Amino acid sequence: MADASPEQRIFLDERCHEDCHTFREVHRLQQFNSACAHDGSHRIEQFWRDIHARCIIYAADQLQTCLPTDLRARVEERVVVEPGVGTPRSVYPDIRVVERGRERPTASDLAPLPVLTEPLILYVDDEPATQSSIEIIDVGSGRRVVTVIEILRLANKLPGEGQAQYRKKQRELCDGHVNLVEIDLLRAGERVLAVGASRIPAPYRTQYQVCIYRAATTRPCYAIYRVSLREHLPVLRLPLRATDADVPLDLQAILDQCYRNGGYDEDIDYRVAPEPPLEDDDARWADTVLRQAGRRTTAD
Repeated sequence: MADASPEQRIFLDERCHEDCHTFREVHRLQQFNSACAHDGSHRIEQFWRDIHARCIIYAADQLQTCLPTDLRARVEERVVVEPGVGTPRSVYPDIRVVERGRERPTASDLAPLPVLTEPLILYVDDEPATQSSIEIIDVGSGRRVVTVIEILRLANKLPGEGQAQYRKKQRELCDGHVNLVEIDLLRAGERVLAVGASRIPAPYRTQYQVCIYRAATTRPCYAIYRVSLREHLPVLRLPLRATDADVPLDLQAILDQCYRNGGYDEDIDYRVAPEPPLEDDDARWADTVLRQAGRRTTAD
């Protein structure tokens, strides 16, 4: 490309996807961006923390079956500071069990209570969250990190300390000649991929994006995957060492597994428009698919 530097080029990964107008395809629009428009960013993070954790584990499991025998896919955690949204933030548990659908008891259901003494309320200071990523390490060479896979969270995409930490890690990995896989399935927030947005041709500036910095080549480059709402998520080609063949990572299979195992079919109100809003063509397409699946009616 004309604007590519002598050291790097953008490799545009041309992929042919089948246009599948089914209910199964449209769950990405609600589940993985903002299942409820009314609660904004807080609602996105409420769903995405669970989805993110599942994606990391399922992706690591999928990759390990494809790796050479001397490489390992390991889940790593780091502390991140997430921007506060609305009320004071609470500690994020490792596992949370929630109960749905029970009505609150009425006053008549409760036994009389004595007069309560009101305490002084002191809020707990904000506590950092942890963010997981996948590192592929070479156990035969001192556990050298070969490839890092990042699934972006909202904290990475909003201005603040969380984004600054991510940018710092991004620079360190690229400067250290480590392959970096960035998967962005959130439409909210800024674009923070390693490659500058101005270098990506318009047809590849999709609302969802995948960028792979391929360091283990004679001439390092960025592989950009075009990710469309109306198409299957791509099977990525992940780089390892210079002597290794690429290994596949099936994003659609991972997110389908998240959807099934997380019970999101019961949690998502498909009558509600997503936030941020879809582009007009995508919104009409999604509405048609949801109506055909019986998840929306003419009254919605």
